[in-house]
Amino acid sequence: MPDSGPDKGMRRGLTKYGDEAFSLFLRKAFIKAMGYSDDALGRPIVGIANTGSGYNPCHRTMPELVEAVGRGVMLAGGLPIDFPTISLHESFAQPTSMLYRNLMSMDTEEMIGAQPMDAVVLIGGCDKTVPAQLLAAASAGVPAIQVVTGPMMTGSHRGERLGACTDCRRFWGLHRAGEIGAEEIDEIGGKLCPTAGTCMVMGTASTMALMTEALGMMLPGGAAIPAVEADRLRHAEASGVRAVALAAESLTPDLVMTPAAFHNALAVLQAIGGSTNALVHFAAIAGRLGIKLDLGAFDRLGRDVPVLVDLKPSGQFYMEDLHKAGGLRPILHQLRPWLDLECLTVTGRTLGEELEAGPEAWPQDVVRTKEDPLCREGGIVVLNGNLAPDGAVLKQSSASPGLMSHTGRAVVFDSLEDLAARIDDPDLDVSAEDVLVLRNAGPKGARGMPEAGYIPIPKKLAQAGVRDMLRLSDARMSGTAFGTVVLHICPEAAVGGPLALVRDGDRISIDVAARSLTLDVPESELEERRPEWAPPPLAATRGYKALHLVHVLQADAGCDLDFLTAKPTGATTPEA
Repeated sequence: MPDSGPDKGMRRGLTKYGDEAFSLFLRKAFIKAMGYSDDALGRPIVGIANTGSGYNPCHRTMPELVEAVGRGVMLAGGLPIDFPTISLHESFAQPTSMLYRNLMSMDTEEMIGAQPMDAVVLIGGCDKTVPAQLLAAASAGVPAIQVVTGPMMTGSHRGERLGACTDCRRFWGLHRAGEIGAEEIDEIGGKLCPTAGTCMVMGTASTMALMTEALGMMLPGGAAIPAVEADRLRHAEASGVRAVALAAESLTPDLVMTPAAFHNALAVLQAIGGSTNALVHFAAIAGRLGIKLDLGAFDRLGRDVPVLVDLKPSGQFYMEDLHKAGGLRPILHQLRPWLDLECLTVTGRTLGEELEAGPEAWPQDVVRTKEDPLCREGGIVVLNGNLAPDGAVLKQSSASPGLMSHTGRAVVFDSLEDLAARIDDPDLDVSAEDVLVLRNAGPKGARGMPEAGYIPIPKKLAQAGVRDMLRLSDARMSGTAFGTVVLHICPEAAVGGPLALVRDGDRISIDVAARSLTLDVPESELEERRPEWAPPPLAATRGYKALHLVHVLQADAGCDLDFLTAKPTGATTPEA
């Protein structure tokens, strides 16, 4: 096969030695040590981002996926070359994987740009890996296509079907309440994650996979295929085939990830009862393209778009059930009135064309019709008020109806350490009607905005049968979690947001119907308190952690680093 042309294949991005011909000669000389022929080296190159790691069980199938993608690339006449990047697993990154999402995005972006590739296949799965890869794709500008590892299959405990990690939290709550002993909780821990793959409930990984497909960055049908099914490998192969065509067509991510495409993905977020984390991630991804995610418009979209997917933690089913029901396709069919079907996808066809080309829906119980939804409104609401001037979010589809309008006394925890030290203190002054408040747990306050918003019910209340309380913080919460939990309070306490001024005993009111979150303290008194506040000391003074603390943006801007965002274009999403 002839050489792939100037600035293509092995000629792309030559190392600077002052002599381009020598640079190409040297590159080919070294790469031939890998055993490649001149024929292979003359073909279009498709990079494959390999995020396998011994610390990442969600990515256990990575070797098979890399092989399948590579097979597809070769079938289409390209040369596949995999390369490693940072890999993040939710349970292994300290203090939180979110701290390293932007670092992984930088790693991936720089490796795409630094190494010769005409297109790239991004393989991710666990919560922060797919967002990091989409951030990188948006910034690198090289034709890209996303593949996910896929969800786990469900487990079983004494005849009850189990799914990580909603059932992790449910059973741990029962253990804290004394209803499940140490031996049984250990037994359950061995059954929650029976296969490779991501959480099989509507956590962040499942949410991001479905939204990425709706965004147009994934081949149709790829979001819900279980990790261990043969179809997952066939989808990976097809993605490799398509990557070669993307390179030839110069179909770059900015042509796919448009404001209208983000609108489609955000409509899906509301309809699936998806993770609140997705709002942070998609605000950052849009920001890499100069697009602003309008939280007010997102909330208005949720007034119209209902929750359609009956899947934990909002419902009863699991991701393998959604796959059997048709995956994203039946959801998109129900959402047609709210979608822009003219959006281009990585297939080269529009979203509408892909829907028309696919099979008709069949009878199933997982995806409801818009006339008979699981919830009449979308899964996530945006709250505003004097406690959250720039917004806060609540996943209403998995909250307690009785707490949707509530006023209670604040019980304040100043940090994660304070929370850990006092939450189970028998002498803690707390009742079921109170409002648990955690602060200094945001992007700067706790180095990365950990998933600490799911504040545990104080043990003495849990043992008395309390299963939910109004909880609020500037932290995040896992998409697998449930309860009446207000998150992403913005600005965070560590930068002087109103949350920093709350005191024990203050009255806090929430009215979800009115979208309000109010600290019932006169403004004059808050101004008297403000001089007593001082920002917390920097928690890191060197390396990436120090870089993060200086440059990280607030939750409403996606917690990206300020120097990674694109110049605003004036475009917003979703459509008002």
